[in-house]
Amino acid sequence: MFKYLISLVFLFTCSLLIAQPNTEVFVMDLKFSENDFNIESFKNISNNPGYDSQPFFIDNEQIVYARTYYNQTDIAKYHLKNESQINLSETKIGGEYSPQKIPNSNYYAAVRLDTTGLQRLYKYDSDSKQYSLLFGNLQVAYFSFYDQNRLLTSVLSGANLDLVYSDISKKSNDTLLVKVGRSIHKVPNTINTMSYTSVNDEGNMDIYQLDITTLESFFVSQLPIGIQDHIWLNEATLLIGSLDKLFLLDLFGNGDWKLVADLSKYNIKDITRLAISPDGSKLAMVAELKPAISNK
Repeated sequence: MFKYLISLVFLFTCSLLIAQPNTEVFVMDLKFSENDFNIESFKNISNNPGYDSQPFFIDNEQIVYARTYYNQTDIAKYHLKNESQINLSETKIGGEYSPQKIPNSNYYAAVRLDTTGLQRLYKYDSDSKQYSLLFGNLQVAYFSFYDQNRLLTSVLSGANLDLVYSDISKKSNDTLLVKVGRSIHKVPNTINTMSYTSVNDEGNMDIYQLDITTLESFFVSQLPIGIQDHIWLNEATLLIGSLDKLFLLDLFGNGDWKLVADLSKYNIKDITRLAISPDGSKLAMVAELKPAISNK
């Protein structure tokens, strides 16, 4: 039984038009082993009013994320060693979400929500800030690349999301599943494997692995009630956040989520998205700051 999570009514919103929470992006050093899980150098790298979320490690020292900037959401890049930040996009007719670097290229991809309501996946040149449509017609909400041409996307379909496998080189899009979630990842240390979440009969999220060559899916685990996001620390270890705590699941263990980090001393709440650096030494996390307590 998952002892440390309170039961929450699962509310799944599929549109980026919904008002976003006032979140921050935090980064910390992570020392993880079979018997140890330590967090050090906890830092707020966004420190910015509004919606700052969806971090993605370009490499071990650089992160891109969605950042509120002059009342819209743009792609920001933060350099951990230099503690410097630049904007990679400043689109006047819309905002960008879910930024990622396109593998083996100098481009970034992001979901752009135009002021007209049009929602599409674009690619951006980090130097010129020029952009172009990556592929048309699909209202992509979330995505993850397997390689430069192949990716999985969660696509808006009425009040739900559909899982779509896309091959840019072939200009093909195949709907694999309906009623899925937003958390999509390439599984580390594996060949041809990605993961996604799917809504189960109870309205909660199950994690599945997908063989990218055969497009066959395999059940992995059910996420605790109310949790939407997961990441992989390695091919057999999952990490999630809830409230102000982190929980780990060893797929070769007893099947229980284990409390591994209490972050309440950092005055945060409502952890959502997580990201891990390529070498596994840094963890990025999205959470809200708790209101300051008045001494009056």
